[in-house]
Amino acid sequence: MKKAERIIQDWMLPGAIVLGISLYFIYRSIPALHAYGHTLSVAASEGQRLVIALLLFFQFVKISPHDLRFRSWHLIALLFQVLSFLALAAVTAFTGPGEIRIILECAMLCLICPTAAAAGVITEKLGGSIAGTVTYVTVSNLVATFLIPLVIPLVRPSANLGFWAYVGHIALKVFPLLILPGLIAWTIRYTTKKLQRKLMRWTRYSFYIWGVGLTLAMVLATKALVNSHLTAGAVTCIVIVSVGACALQFVTGRHAGHSPEASITAGQALGQKNTGFLIWLGYNYMTPVTSVAGGLYAIWQNLFNSWELYRKARGKL
Repeated sequence: MKKAERIIQDWMLPGAIVLGISLYFIYRSIPALHAYGHTLSVAASEGQRLVIALLLFFQFVKISPHDLRFRSWHLIALLFQVLSFLALAAVTAFTGPGEIRIILECAMLCLICPTAAAAGVITEKLGGSIAGTVTYVTVSNLVATFLIPLVIPLVRPSANLGFWAYVGHIALKVFPLLILPGLIAWTIRYTTKKLQRKLMRWTRYSFYIWGVGLTLAMVLATKALVNSHLTAGAVTCIVIVSVGACALQFVTGRHAGHSPEASITAGQALGQKNTGFLIWLGYNYMTPVTSVAGGLYAIWQNLFNSWELYRKARGKL
């Protein structure tokens, strides 16, 4: 049984990637389904949001509010995200329309995108701190919610929304996923201990729930890439940027931690992004084709996660 479970865990993430991509192309190959395209897209998008909220709920069930403590690596990771985002935004603001601007915008989004709610699932399996990850999930989402609306009007001056309208749009996307799971989990923690103990036993299934979320994310990412109509050269550049941003953030995070546990936690917190949010942000507020970067980033980060889990299972991490 344990051997079968290890095989499933080793191959679930790459399997979910392949399944998500395949499902989109199966949909495209069946004309009868095209009439339901919008409904299926909304179902995939909302289903992914539900999975993210459920994963975050299970993480909050396992920790108390007292566990959310700010560490030195949190500051290092935040400074890296904010300063690199601002530097790229300054360059982008003075760059004219074209593929170079698109590439710069992709890099901006990959670097400022907040941490995925599911990051704690992988972090815990690798031996990191789930409390440290959830703390950074909270902080990075708060910073992104207020920083992005302040910077985007400078990069995209044609946008007709003011600062608080941007804040409202992004906050409505982020806060329900971030706040409600924590409030519900902690209400249960302090009112019904028996139910909390039962939920604690169910948290072992978080990894498999994340597999469902990843499948849905890959359906949306494949759709964004196929419908982008980018040239081969532009796609190649976005691939390079997304791979580079992914590798840079995992490596930077690993070096930010001062202990093995902190190193793993910081690497996952900085490197594992909420790519669904990245796709939404690029499509709605930047050049729409930049949403492709979110789909590609999802592939790279989950291939890396699969490799790390494989090494961990064999005592090489």
